Amino acid sequence: MTVLECKNLKKRFGKKEVIRGVSFKLEEGDILGFIGPNGAGKTTTIKLILGLQGIDEGTVLINGYDIEKDFVKAIEKVGTIVENPDMYMYLSGKKNLLLSKNLYKNVTNERIDEVIKLVGLEKRIYEKVKKYSLGMRQRLGIAQAILHHPNLLILDEPTNGLDPEGIMELRNLLKKLAKEEKIAILISSHNLLELESFCNKVCIIKNGEIIEESTIKELKKTINDSTYQIEVDDTKKIKKIFKDAEIINETKFTIKTTKEEINDILSKLIEKDIKVYGLYQKYVSLEDVFIKKTGGNIID
Repeated sequence: MTVLECKNLKKRFGKKEVIRGVSFKLEEGDILGFIGPNGAGKTTTIKLILGLQGIDEGTVLINGYDIEKDFVKAIEKVGTIVENPDMYMYLSGKKNLLLSKNLYKNVTNERIDEVIKLVGLEKRIYEKVKKYSLGMRQRLGIAQAILHHPNLLILDEPTNGLDPEGIMELRNLLKKLAKEEKIAILISSHNLLELESFCNKVCIIKNGEIIEESTIKELKKTINDSTYQIEVDDTKKIKKIFKDAEIINETKFTIKTTKEEINDILSKLIEKDIKVYGLYQKYVSLEDVFIKKTGGNIID
């Protein structure tokens, strides 16, 4: 089921067109990483999706409803957090959720207990929020965002300021929400290492245009990096044998080659009495893909 569909979105500020025909889809249970260099248009696109800015051209459909023509119906199944969630620090987590309950129709006390368990705050829910770690506050924020049973969750830089434990907790929670609650999740983040660990799809935006939209697995296949790292007993002679080799240290070097040529390279090393201890093909990361596709621009 398609939860979110952006069709040919365009947005101008004055004479400058900052969003240029952005189109992508988000299906039920997907976790989509929305990434791009500084100023690429990520935040503006999110604002257009949420109806926080007017769309010059194009359409945003949420569960089939047009965000501009039928805003209330379109937005009623959406939960969102922009960076750190707002909450009352001197109230308990439970009281914060009870206050948030008043923003929606038909949110029961049973649903509050359900989301508390879902985000793993049962043991600390009656403590004041000021005593919570940032990771716990983020989980409480997600509890607030999913009180009304949304099927679309939009998060803008959710890992900002989190320590490794907080990031791990958030990652596990989002995977759980996507799998068990069937929530479609859109995440804008500069933390590519983390996105790679829990997103199943990625959308890259550059200069207001979508340049790639695919699963992470398929996207990596587009990067033909045939770099191999070889571990030997000594790299002093390597440059004389392979001019294109890059020396890493006394025992490791890298070389660009093909699988077919690997045997010839190993044979040459053995002929020169160089002992080989290991051969590894370079791992292609989401960051590698990002740099290749965007030209190495800095991420905001």
